[in-house]
Amino acid sequence: MTELGPVAWPPAPIRTERLVLREPEARDRAAVIELLASPEVGAYLGGPRPRDELERATPEAPSRRPGLFIVDLDGAMIGQIPLTRETGHFRQAAGKAELGYLFLPQAWGRGYAAEACAAALDWFADALPGETVVLATQTANVRSMRLAAKLGFIEVERFEAYGAEQWFGMWSSVTPSD
Repeated sequence: MTELGPVAWPPAPIRTERLVLREPEARDRAAVIELLASPEVGAYLGGPRPRDELERATPEAPSRRPGLFIVDLDGAMIGQIPLTRETGHFRQAAGKAELGYLFLPQAWGRGYAAEACAAALDWFADALPGETVVLATQTANVRSMRLAAKLGFIEVERFEAYGAEQWFGMWSSVTPSD
């Protein structure tokens, strides 16, 4: 997988207590469109995408995207976690592995994002030991900031981008020695 380095992709599905992290499948198409068209999901991401545009642009069968996990609950997609090498939408993240998360609003508030992201980070720590992961979110997105803290991301800086204050944090599986 060139985006993250010498990592075999896709990994075997990752199972947590309640969820499965897996590659996208054709059966996820409707949920992906619902996710990206959701005003709640798009609130801190520049707004929702038009449903008709998504219907035209989303392929029937997903392409393989290394680093993109579908979060599955009881056989249905409830979210997705991209864990990919950042190409530089923020200069602070350029070249680093970046964690993202998008969940359908009906899955919010149940701990699924924390459970799924922790599993993805554990997988990453095993695949690329010692490498840090970055995360950026708007400071106005209080839920996202709480999740980042719960996952162990440490604030590095705040900056202005896309017309809003951004929070930038880093995570590492390596515990610094005192």
